[in-house]
Amino acid sequence: MTDNSQKTTHFGFQTVDEDAKAGMVHGVFTNVANKYDVMNDAMSMGIHRIWKEAMMDWLAPRSGQKLLDVAGGTGDISFKFLKRAGHGHATVCDMTEGMLVAGAQRPEAIERADELNWVVGDAMALPFPDNSFDVYTISFGIRNVTRIPDALSEAYRVLRPGGRIMVLEFSQLPNAMMQKAYDLYSFNVIPKMGKVIANDSESYQYLVESIRKFPDQDTFAQMIRDAGFENVKYRNLSMGIAALHSGWKI
Repeated sequence: MTDNSQKTTHFGFQTVDEDAKAGMVHGVFTNVANKYDVMNDAMSMGIHRIWKEAMMDWLAPRSGQKLLDVAGGTGDISFKFLKRAGHGHATVCDMTEGMLVAGAQRPEAIERADELNWVVGDAMALPFPDNSFDVYTISFGIRNVTRIPDALSEAYRVLRPGGRIMVLEFSQLPNAMMQKAYDLYSFNVIPKMGKVIANDSESYQYLVESIRKFPDQDTFAQMIRDAGFENVKYRNLSMGIAALHSGWKI
């Protein structure tokens, strides 16, 4: 019998027990819940708002669709999805209750309360039946999951046949010099911003490190295929600082 307690993973650049990572990530996002949108502005230089619109452009939400937004935080993607669809339903699922509480208090959430659910849940063991959703999204969240293949398998399970997965995540620049320049910015500026914005440089240091540990675009695309998805494609955003990955459950 395998002793799962001996399995390790990364928490930023640290090696930690798999069983410990979820709690550590939970601590990070509990710390930054009230500054989450400001955090994304800091980490993307404000461009994350444009990236999310590009995500919606490619996703092209349709009326009546049911969305599951995993690691959905304060609801950004769900709000955009419902606005584009005109009529539909979105379930925001996140491990950090504080993020969901902050999201449910936003004006957009109050306006669309009958079209939204807020559920505390784990991406690796989603609390939903098979074949429940038309669309699965995860935005800047999958790199924080302990076992990414498990999360992708769960995405496949809860999507209906014909359903679509779309992942927005920080990625890797194709040019080594550009990547080096971006790394210098990330490691030297963002943790200092975190200290100023949220009096918490350590959480922001982890978030920068977690980006560097995430697979490159082609490797991640293959992981999505391995989970069962077909017609898997990706698009680089801002030359690869972030990337959108799309796949279908056929």
